[in-house]
Amino acid sequence: MHEPASFRILITGANGQLGREFRELQGGFPAFRFTFTGREVLDVTQEKAIREYFAANKFDYCINCAAYTAVDKAESEPEAARLGNVDAPRWLAGACARQGIPLVHYSTDYVYHNQQNTPFKEEDTTTPQSVYARTKLAGEEAARSANPQTVILRTSWVYSSFGHNFVRTMLRLGRERDSLNVVFDQVGTPTYARGLAHATLEMIRKVEEGEVPRDKLQGIYHYSDEGVCSWYDFALAIFELAGIDCKVAPIETKDFPTAAARPPYSVLNKGKIKEVFGLEIRHWREALRGMIA
Repeated sequence: MHEPASFRILITGANGQLGREFRELQGGFPAFRFTFTGREVLDVTQEKAIREYFAANKFDYCINCAAYTAVDKAESEPEAARLGNVDAPRWLAGACARQGIPLVHYSTDYVYHNQQNTPFKEEDTTTPQSVYARTKLAGEEAARSANPQTVILRTSWVYSSFGHNFVRTMLRLGRERDSLNVVFDQVGTPTYARGLAHATLEMIRKVEEGEVPRDKLQGIYHYSDEGVCSWYDFALAIFELAGIDCKVAPIETKDFPTAAARPPYSVLNKGKIKEVFGLEIRHWREALRGMIA
């Protein structure tokens, strides 16, 4: 009996919310051998560290979960945002190119920021309005230039059981306070990080098993959960599903000023990824129910 082929997958940024969801899923993908690296093992903001690590280790895929994600702080830390969101993916993509392997890299709905009110397709014009959004877009371009075998997954409103995110913040504040104000004029789609991680691994599995041509694992795809809501609707659903009694008042963005501008509408059209990879995607409320449970 031959052992089934196993594929070596490097997960960078493995201690963040998305990276930790990959850890939770590894048992469901026995053909994959995962290597999880946090900053203490592989600091992707150091080009020399990346070169040395890849010289000493061989992989079949690299999934980059590392990023600079402090959206408001980025306005006053543009160099740090650029290092994490542009330089790091460029260096990782270059290292992957030298090994001849694909890089999976995550980007953001924030690259779309205009008056459009129909779901954005991958080929729509990007109009990033914040340091964070501009560095994420520049990082996409840097990675794809350094390695044509780069797949960009643009996603939106990511949350998880781990790390800092809107759901965990609402669960904490909802238990501490009687009422909260949440903006209702920013519309998008929440994305459970575990679903995003699972979709990523399914894409790789389908390529490895020959269901999807290998050349489809490059370029830009959109992935979020299904459906549409405002942050206000999202907060109401969190409290409803968690059984928390906290009143939520809808407010306008102008009444909750932030350092970085947020897109008023950033719903992503997922037709391309569903057609190419045959992914079934849950409605955001179903995914949220699963996370809270």
